[in-house]
Amino acid sequence: MTDSSTSKKIALVTGANKGIGYEIAAGLSRLGFRVAVGARDEGRRTAAVEKLQADGHDVFGVALDVTSDESVAAAAAAIEQEAGRLDVLVNNAAITGGMPQEPTQVSAAQVLEVVDTNVVGVIRVTNAMLPMLRRSASPRIVNVSSTVGSLTLQTAQAEAVGPISAAYSPTKSYLNAITIQYAKELAGTPVLVNAGCPGYVSTDLNNHQGFRTPEQGAAVFLELATLPDGGPSGTFRDETGLQPW
Repeated sequence: MTDSSTSKKIALVTGANKGIGYEIAAGLSRLGFRVAVGARDEGRRTAAVEKLQADGHDVFGVALDVTSDESVAAAAAAIEQEAGRLDVLVNNAAITGGMPQEPTQVSAAQVLEVVDTNVVGVIRVTNAMLPMLRRSASPRIVNVSSTVGSLTLQTAQAEAVGPISAAYSPTKSYLNAITIQYAKELAGTPVLVNAGCPGYVSTDLNNHQGFRTPEQGAAVFLELATLPDGGPSGTFRDETGLQPW
């Protein structure tokens, strides 16, 4: 355990080796956090950590495959050993599941793979990290969701809900529902649990078709990660404010 870990708040960002997760890690560091960069690919994780450190950020790498119980347990142990605490968890890791995603063409295996990462992975990581989070004075859990998961917007056929998707979009609906359930269970405790949407960000997930930068997309999650004590829990928002579930 380093000296900085005893004085700084500690955050874990999953899938933090690139894109929005990388910028969340950088943003939290700028706000004074020491950040665990969680990623399953060793080479990409190491490269991300080295780049962040070269830019002056206080970060360390954590091997983390959100689809593996063993990997998640090992990651929790590694953070406990390295930092001795955890104050903020940002569940960012996600996959799209590839194409096609029309419900008449998507495969069951394809759907299950996306659910395992985007939903079950969040549950695995959250439950593994909760013992440390409960020891924090101001614990925050932030889930990276999307308005494509909003059933209200999907039903309204709003332009912002993206293409027809029977794998990725429903996992974000599921993630929103899980966020609500965690917020309900943890009500009355210091743990605040919220979900956010980064907007249409240029990332690998959309072949860089998005018009927002990863740094812009990260902003809402930095806000949710640093909510004041007694702040809202069980909400879903983007940069413009609260969004419908």
